[in-house]
Amino acid sequence: MALEAKHFLLSAELLRERVQSFSAYPFSLRAIRELKKIEFHPKVTFIIGENGTGKSTLLEAIAVAWGFNAEGGSKNFNFSTRSSHSTLHEHIRLAKTFRRPKDGFFLRAESFFNVATNIELMDAEPAPAPPIINSFGGRSLHEQSHGESFFALIMKRFGGNGLYILDEPEAALSPTRQLAMLRRLHDLVEGGSQFIVATHSPILMAYPNSQILSIENALQPIAYAETEHFMVAKRFLNNHENVLKALLAN
Repeated sequence: MALEAKHFLLSAELLRERVQSFSAYPFSLRAIRELKKIEFHPKVTFIIGENGTGKSTLLEAIAVAWGFNAEGGSKNFNFSTRSSHSTLHEHIRLAKTFRRPKDGFFLRAESFFNVATNIELMDAEPAPAPPIINSFGGRSLHEQSHGESFFALIMKRFGGNGLYILDEPEAALSPTRQLAMLRRLHDLVEGGSQFIVATHSPILMAYPNSQILSIENALQPIAYAETEHFMVAKRFLNNHENVLKALLAN
């Protein structure tokens, strides 16, 4: 019998009284400036918005406040190639339930290369435990394409009953692999996992057991068919010739 996902993480609240200035980064970002409290879906929460609106900054703060490494990985990763994350996590209060995940991972598309490097460095040290790379399929992530390494992470590393925070996981995945990821995400959700995902992908955000929060609307829920991602993709695919003629007209 499938175990339906229930909350690990209920909400994230900005402690506004601790913010010295909403004119300074990252509090000057509209998504942060207007943030009060985010209520997470027990299964999947998608956070969407245009580039530069603060999706990644917000996701990073939630992940670090939970205990993940700022550049990605599980709680066992503590490397830092460049200390560039904001102090937003110090102003975030997480509301957790009594449930404790058995697994977890923070994926940052932009720094996954650094995670792969850190795995090789840790596996090069003498240790009684099995190599870390075994949980990713046993093959060096650097010996795979960007898309293959992402897919190995999702298919091999994610063990279930976990909290997974993903920042643009579709960045290296083909449409076919995004569909395969949806199937894997569904299996993990049925196994008790919770996901928080920042994405631009109209394929991923179509997952039905979820909520979509739009940063442009101060993190208010939005229906899938009302998202710009869906409407633009539908308009283009249904009438791409006319769309291209209008777009490329002199």
